[in-house]
Amino acid sequence: MSSLLVITFGDPDEAHQVRLQLRELEKAGNVKIEDAAVIMKDGHGKIHVVNETDKSVVKGAAVGGLLGLMLFILFPVAGIAIGAAGGALVGAAMDNGVDKKFVKEVSNELTPNSSALFVIMNEANVNATLATLHQHTGKVYQTNLPPDLEESLRSALHDTSPAPGF
Repeated sequence: MSSLLVITFGDPDEAHQVRLQLRELEKAGNVKIEDAAVIMKDGHGKIHVVNETDKSVVKGAAVGGLLGLMLFILFPVAGIAIGAAGGALVGAAMDNGVDKKFVKEVSNELTPNSSALFVIMNEANVNATLATLHQHTGKVYQTNLPPDLEESLRSALHDTSPAPGF
């Protein structure tokens, strides 16, 4: 099951730093990230979104390319169109990213000079992840983690706010 983490930070660059550190953990085999995005609100209140291309889009493009190539050999003109459409459908079917309305809601609630990190993970070495997060100060905005792991996450981020009653 995928875990969603939405963490807000009082610094506009901190969410990006945490995302980079989580990607390093992924390279070391400690986490598997499906998708990640950073939202920054500058001092003037302008929102900046840095979204990674999630793996479903990449897989969809690859499947579409192969489908298009195979059909191109049989039906040259139709193969290109069908391959592109097929790739888009595969990507959409595999998409399990964060709801855009929810991202907008979080963006609106950010204060100037702050940031938010959205991460969807499949697997994680809890100790390695918490050790990385312990270097930062943030607030857990939302997560679908079990209560004990959510409390550990809050502790690692030095988050003393009460857990929301969802």
